Amino acid sequence: MILIACVDEKNGMLFHRRRQSQDRILRENLLEECKGRKLYMNSYSYAMFGENPGLVVSESYMEQAGEEDFCFMEDGRLEGRQEEVDKVILYQWNRRYPADTYFPLDLENGDWELERTEEFAGSSHEKITKEVYGRKG
Repeated sequence: MILIACVDEKNGMLFHRRRQSQDRILRENLLEECKGRKLYMNSYSYAMFGENPGLVVSESYMEQAGEEDFCFMEDGRLEGRQEEVDKVILYQWNRRYPADTYFPLDLENGDWELERTEEFAGSSHEKITKEVYGRKG
């Protein structure tokens, strides 16, 4: 699966079960990245996206996603599915927010390689960095 997440500078994702931030232009970029393929997410995330073709909403979205499908994860729980992740797309806020939930994969452990980086201005953030990682071997 292709895992998508939003993190701050310290890989924080949530604080007291609430997302740290959201950005309209980031969501547009994310939907464009997934264009033509399914994007799985839970109902908490769906509330931010609304009606869009290709979105699959389920509380068991990780179990339902196929090998080439995208999964948008906000809660940091991979539920034992780390080995099923072949690619990671991280959107970084380039700020530090309070966090108590962190991105669960170590992308610097030698199993991953950075394939591309892109920066863009968001609607609520001056700079958002998008990093795409692929699993080695």
